[in-house]
Amino acid sequence: MKIAVYGRQFNDTAVLPYVQQVFNELSQHEVEIYVHHQLNEHLSGKLNTIAYHILNEGDQIKGFIDLFITLGGDGTLLDMVSLISDSGVPVIGINFGRLGFLASVNKNDIAAAIHAVVNNQFTLDNRGLLSIDSELNIFGKDNFALNDITIHKRDDSAMITTHMFLDGEFLNSYWGDGIIIATSTGSTAYSLSCGGPIIFPQSNSIVVTPVSPHNLNVRPIVLPDSSKLSFDVECRSSNYLLSCDSRTSVIDKPMKFEVHKAGFELNLIRLSNESYLSTLRNKLLWGLDARNY
Repeated sequence: MKIAVYGRQFNDTAVLPYVQQVFNELSQHEVEIYVHHQLNEHLSGKLNTIAYHILNEGDQIKGFIDLFITLGGDGTLLDMVSLISDSGVPVIGINFGRLGFLASVNKNDIAAAIHAVVNNQFTLDNRGLLSIDSELNIFGKDNFALNDITIHKRDDSAMITTHMFLDGEFLNSYWGDGIIIATSTGSTAYSLSCGGPIIFPQSNSIVVTPVSPHNLNVRPIVLPDSSKLSFDVECRSSNYLLSCDSRTSVIDKPMKFEVHKAGFELNLIRLSNESYLSTLRNKLLWGLDARNY
């Protein structure tokens, strides 16, 4: 079994013993360990020697790597999405961050999680993604998002106007700081903080959530994920921001965008003690009420 490990730079040295444990556990199960080259550079000389291979830029993943483990928080797992792309390789996240909604394995449960993974004691949670097309192909081959695609004004600029069309028909003009187009996965992220609804992953829906709308009768709208959305942005200042998960580009000229469901899904690994509802309750304190306990 070939397992690849990915992670960002760790600023907290208290995390290193848990990273060491991950490698120790993988080694004990006699799997082939591959470490992403960026993580390898950061860990050089910091851990006890464990034999592993280095996964370099451009190395084959599809049909070669059996699964990925991310070390970090939800942002680290989101970074991983562009690396996995449409390969279908499953991914599980060990949470060294704060919330850990996607990277759901607690660092105190590393041994049990790795035992389950190497023994195929898990299920796959298939998550849909969004893809964005633009005139200048802004994000290149990484034009997809697991959480959300956002159109947002710069911090020091006036509000922007975003004209939105649904399957070619005009839907609305949003006056405000911007809009969020979120998947069901992203419905519990930025969209939720702006008043958007929580969407169950298997509902085959996306949500469009306005950010600080100036027209107060505008509310989030839930749409089928088969919808094709197009946008035309007016901005009084010289530029605005377009984001695709953690990737952001500054747009400094008139441009139209199209957003639609991506042609592939991400396979999240879920262990037997996990469910979407338990994650909602434990991570977001959903329904927390003293009368329930």
